[in-house]
Amino acid sequence: MTTTVDPTITAAVQKVLNQIRDTGPEELLWRVQGELRKTQVSVAEGDISAVVTVPNLNDPARRAMHMALAMWDALATADWIQETRPGTPNRRERIYEILEISDGLREVLDSEFPSASQMDAMIVDPKNWTPWYDEERRAAHDFYWRAYRGVLERKGWDVDALATLDRSTTEIVQRLADPSAQKGYQTKGLVVGHVQSGKTANFTGIVAKAIDAGYRLIIVLTGTIELLRGQTQRRLDMELVGEENILDGADRNDASSIRDIDYIGTQDADWYAGKFLQHGQDVHSLPEVPAIKRLTTVDRDYRKLRLGRDALDFRRTGELRDTGKPVYAPENIYSVDARIAIMKKNTTSLKNLLHDLKNIRADGKEIPALIIDDEADQASVNTVNPRSKQEVAAEVKKRSAINKLIAELLIELPRAQYVGYTATPFANVFISPDDSEDLFPKDFLVSLQPSSQYMGGRDFHDLWGLDEAHKGDPARSNEAAFVRDLYADGDEDPAAEEAEILSALDSFVLTGAIKKWRESLGTGFTFRHHTMLVHESVRTSDQSELADRFRGVWRAAAYTNPSAFSRLRELYESDFRTVNEARELTDHPLPTSFDDLKPFVGAAVDAITADSDPVVVVNGTKDSDYSAMDFQTRPYWRIMVGGAKLSRGFTVEGLTISYYRRRAAAADTLMQMGRWFGYRPGYGDLVRLYIARNVIDGRGKSYDLYDAFTSIIEDEEEFRDQLHRFSEIEEDGRPVVRPIHVPPLVFQQLPWLKPTGANKMYNAVLTYEGDGGVVKDFNQHDHREDGSRNAKHFAAVKPLLVGLSEPHKFLGVAGTTFEGRYVVASTEAVVAALSEFRFFSPDQLKPTISMIQKAAHEGTVKDWAVIVPELDSTYQRELDGVVVSIAERRRRKDRPGFAGSERRHRAVLEVISGRPDRDAEAGPAAESLADPTRGALLLTFAFDPAVTADEVQQEGRAGADRIKRAMWPAPMTSESVATLMSIAMPYGSAPRGRIGFTVRREDDADSAIVDRD
Repeated sequence: MTTTVDPTITAAVQKVLNQIRDTGPEELLWRVQGELRKTQVSVAEGDISAVVTVPNLNDPARRAMHMALAMWDALATADWIQETRPGTPNRRERIYEILEISDGLREVLDSEFPSASQMDAMIVDPKNWTPWYDEERRAAHDFYWRAYRGVLERKGWDVDALATLDRSTTEIVQRLADPSAQKGYQTKGLVVGHVQSGKTANFTGIVAKAIDAGYRLIIVLTGTIELLRGQTQRRLDMELVGEENILDGADRNDASSIRDIDYIGTQDADWYAGKFLQHGQDVHSLPEVPAIKRLTTVDRDYRKLRLGRDALDFRRTGELRDTGKPVYAPENIYSVDARIAIMKKNTTSLKNLLHDLKNIRADGKEIPALIIDDEADQASVNTVNPRSKQEVAAEVKKRSAINKLIAELLIELPRAQYVGYTATPFANVFISPDDSEDLFPKDFLVSLQPSSQYMGGRDFHDLWGLDEAHKGDPARSNEAAFVRDLYADGDEDPAAEEAEILSALDSFVLTGAIKKWRESLGTGFTFRHHTMLVHESVRTSDQSELADRFRGVWRAAAYTNPSAFSRLRELYESDFRTVNEARELTDHPLPTSFDDLKPFVGAAVDAITADSDPVVVVNGTKDSDYSAMDFQTRPYWRIMVGGAKLSRGFTVEGLTISYYRRRAAAADTLMQMGRWFGYRPGYGDLVRLYIARNVIDGRGKSYDLYDAFTSIIEDEEEFRDQLHRFSEIEEDGRPVVRPIHVPPLVFQQLPWLKPTGANKMYNAVLTYEGDGGVVKDFNQHDHREDGSRNAKHFAAVKPLLVGLSEPHKFLGVAGTTFEGRYVVASTEAVVAALSEFRFFSPDQLKPTISMIQKAAHEGTVKDWAVIVPELDSTYQRELDGVVVSIAERRRRKDRPGFAGSERRHRAVLEVISGRPDRDAEAGPAAESLADPTRGALLLTFAFDPAVTADEVQQEGRAGADRIKRAMWPAPMTSESVATLMSIAMPYGSAPRGRIGFTVRREDDADSAIVDRD
């Protein structure tokens, strides 16, 4: 293999790979040799290998190889893929086979460019769908997609992320109706992303491919605030529409012609810097490439066109080649310009559009339209329960205002396709599927995977717990690395609150200085914006007062004085340098000494105070403040105080420090406030979240907002995992789960934090659910009250404790061990015991019990190993004639019940139930119990004393001292002992997970159970 790289060969390899990546693999060496035929350069396979594996990851030829492989790996449909599935080893082997490369080069490519396992999940309904968006059609019309893909490549997008975007957008577009088909129909789908994770990039790709494919009216609904609408308009104009369409034929050198064009008139810095997409040719002169006419601008939502209705009318502008045929006819569709409107979900704007659609010559029935509903869970969802008595009695279904107007839009445009986008999907999947006019995603549901560069819930939280030894270690704990607690009560102790504010401001200044220092290195770091978000209340009066408080602390901070440098030095050493080194973030450099940062502290302070006032209130009550938040025309370094205007959907550029103290009653509302989630190129190590751990509501009850976010993210991750698990297609082509079956997959941990508003939840019943070999905890005990539930639970499991063995030693993770007794019980006895339990959610166990009964009927589970951990004699007490070990385990503060099972106990359940990818082996005793048809049940017991009146007022649970053995009563009664359970189904009963449910709907109330075998 050669070690030197000939630039001629490099250019040829790059050119060939770029040519074939969209059409599919071809014999690589032969194609490169053909490219070099007219030169004196000979090329062998070794040369190609050297070219595409150079150390520089951004080398164009290397990226071309990576991009081609990633796109071919992810492709869902093409003639050449045969029976191979995306992202599988078989797909990669098929690619190599067509490239006709040796085993040696195959090994090199596998090592350098491993197949991306990250795949978006897609759940579809195969009914009423005709495939149309094939490879030939995509290749024939891809002008805007190629342009948009080029924008993302120039922005340095990760290759695998680009390939995944290409695949997911293709799969979504092909699920829409053929825009040029003789018979049109509507589809409705939902795309689930993460907060600030790139949903806009995905729907921009959808719009690009939809315009290429023939959709001629694009309506993007962006939420309810103008700030977000304008931001989305600019993003689409900049990355998709392009300069030529924005100018619309105006001479860019004629000042009078372009004076009123947005971006020019507003002195947009990126426009003048040439950062807006330039197609490089007049799109009006390209055959079968539509121009894009903008019906809205960056500073103007949709207004009645009045005498300018020609802008919307496909039949008034001479665009149709055959006026005797409809717009969607194949003879016309590619000669017609596309129209795009970026609109708020505002009644006036939507009514204006409906008015104009009804008053143009073109009939709505002939217009292929695409409606993108960003933040689809906000305003769009009808909040009237269709099963309420009032609605049953009503002759006409009532609707919330925006929902009604979107429904009217779909009626006016029978060929319209509706695709909703949201990071918080629960409101959408709870839409009633009985309502034909509503927006239930009946045709498809997609769960997007963010790229590896995304900082989301998994980066700020230690999901599902962390070993005690690792808590507080920034190398292992995300909470320790990126989260800083707020405990002060400003009313009771204003000085303590000011100290917390000062700490957050110091972090803001220090991270700004670090950004300035990194820029000075001249190695590619650029930080145009640097912002801090302060969110405590939605009330504008509160925001004004809070802004004044921050201004006062800023003045007192005296960042030009030696005392400030002393604080910043301490913060640098104890926090930012410590975290950076613990995480070994060598690609995020830091100076070896704080003294090297001193000159940049002043530069950061100057940037933050460039407008004299470091703080800006963003709530729309004052136009100057509202418009001051300008990320387009200049660098923006400010402390931003706000509420709704800075939450849902809006991207706060350069956000590094967040100060958050606001409670919300619905999980989706709270998650949308997580603006600290997102992409943080070059400064991910500097992001800090200051969050309230003790928010007091009007009734004096305390809430830990960080724990609330943790529980929400765990719920959402479980929801997304379910979507991925059930998104596959069975061998007969039927989907395992249809979109209508999704609502029952929504879970909830916190009693006070519903998945979404109660007025949006009225659908679905989960029948059974289980995962073979997966340990599932059942510990959400309701409030203790008089202890009668505890007594009932112990009485239920007491028969399972008869005949327990002598203690045996079991092994766990990381070398842990425990003593435990066991007994093998019948499935009937286990089901009988489980059926007596009642948790905070009364029906929580029902799906699991049904799953056990179904598996027993099928013969995949026959009996159960019941494991009871044994503690030393000081923990043992007699309960109702049975001696058991009782743990000093305290109820959780943030939600009903107790913490989950200990990690050292879980391995034995996984071994007995036969889980193949278990974390650890559990020793000979566990192996002797393992059987393919045996489930595993872990029973542990915790002291659960009655709560005193003082404890109710303080934390709502028994004090930490009262659960210690020294405080235990004698004798102990079952009313004061909670029975905790962990269950693992036999792996063979559900190796890939199984769910089944019925759906509350009139036409499918008793639909067949859907299995996931």
